[in-house]
Amino acid sequence: MAASEFSHLRCQIDARLEQLLPRQADDPVTLAMRDCLLSGGKRVRPCLLILTARGLGNDSPPLLDLGCAVEMIHSASLILDDLPCMDDASLRRGRPTTHRQYGEDIAMLSMVALLSRAFGLVSEASGLAPEICTQMVTQLSRAVGDQGLVRGQYQDLHASQQLRSVNDVSTTNTLKTGVLFQATLALAGLAAGANELTASRLKCFALAFGQAYQLYDDLTDGLAVNGKDVDQDNGKTTLVALLGEEEVRQRLAGHLAKADRHLTAVFGADSSLGRFMHGLFSRFDHEHGGLLSQRASAFPLSRH
Repeated sequence: MAASEFSHLRCQIDARLEQLLPRQADDPVTLAMRDCLLSGGKRVRPCLLILTARGLGNDSPPLLDLGCAVEMIHSASLILDDLPCMDDASLRRGRPTTHRQYGEDIAMLSMVALLSRAFGLVSEASGLAPEICTQMVTQLSRAVGDQGLVRGQYQDLHASQQLRSVNDVSTTNTLKTGVLFQATLALAGLAAGANELTASRLKCFALAFGQAYQLYDDLTDGLAVNGKDVDQDNGKTTLVALLGEEEVRQRLAGHLAKADRHLTAVFGADSSLGRFMHGLFSRFDHEHGGLLSQRASAFPLSRH
């Protein structure tokens, strides 16, 4: 699949998100939901879901709504992450954060509304058996709940005040980032009727990809390139703080190589999902002037 086709997929996702949240000028909660959801974003999670299911032989219409549901959950998590009682961020995607624009009350209500809309979409997905929809809702509830995103957010806020090991921080990274990727790939597998071995490999891919994604975010924390506040991780125990940038770049490369191995086991050596993953990190690297590849020779940017 060419890069232009990935762009087309993102456009499809954006158009569907627009349809799912119609504009209501007199409703500040809806406006805040739309502003957070539609103000940009790479649409990585819905693209992963759709490309995975397609690679497994399923290209049915419900995939688009499932991907949009995951994107709504991700957007809700960003609103939460930015609140004054959390990271107290002022910028997101180059714009004022939701609570800065609409107030904390509207931000929290819009976050809950996005989560509710997401679970409704999955539970009512057309063309899927009710028991499959139930399993999907279960996967997402685990990803969001007290053993997923919520636990990761708590650890990110409070455990950093203590001396932490590399394994502890890696676990927090999995909870903060990996579990939603894991749920995303699980939904794709369920939609496509994947067998147990394939589902297990997709889970391993998602967790490795999530670690790489979080390490990229940590490496660029001090750069004014992501449309976010600079040095948001000050005072937190990240792997960059524990190990240094060079070691983290090498670890990022290792996680991508591991993710690649699991993809190859499922889809073969040259899959659209693999090209999407490597294209994504190659674009990251290009946007940062070769920040990653210049100092980590193992970084597999030319793999696809």
